[in-house]
Amino acid sequence: MDFIVKNWILVLVFVLSGGMLLWPLVGKRFSRVQSVGTVRATQLINAEDAVLVDVRETSEYEGGRLPNARHIPLSQLDERIGELARYKGKPVIVYCATGQRAAKAGAALLKQGFEQVYQLSGGVKAWKDANLPLHKS
Repeated sequence: MDFIVKNWILVLVFVLSGGMLLWPLVGKRFSRVQSVGTVRATQLINAEDAVLVDVRETSEYEGGRLPNARHIPLSQLDERIGELARYKGKPVIVYCATGQRAAKAGAALLKQGFEQVYQLSGGVKAWKDANLPLHKS
């Protein structure tokens, strides 16, 4: 106990850094954006006519995109979300390079009333790794 009292700053740093490491795991459990892999994403696209939304920046998008994806960079999503309004009742799969930006985009879509929002786990990298087709601009 004497150690904790004398080194309270060190203990505080330890607790905060541990919390920061665990937050991504805890946050995913409470997120309403469902994470899907490439197999489930393909099923949603083929069976339920899911809409794909690429939230990467233009330079990334031009390097290759999932077939029939709509391109709305995360930085422009708030201004351009109306372009997706007609798809509120359909499954929407958002993706980026690795999945980080897609989670933010998915949360924004849920706030706007979209009912079925999915995030492609691993993003374009996972899609490529699964040897699935990419379209070049």
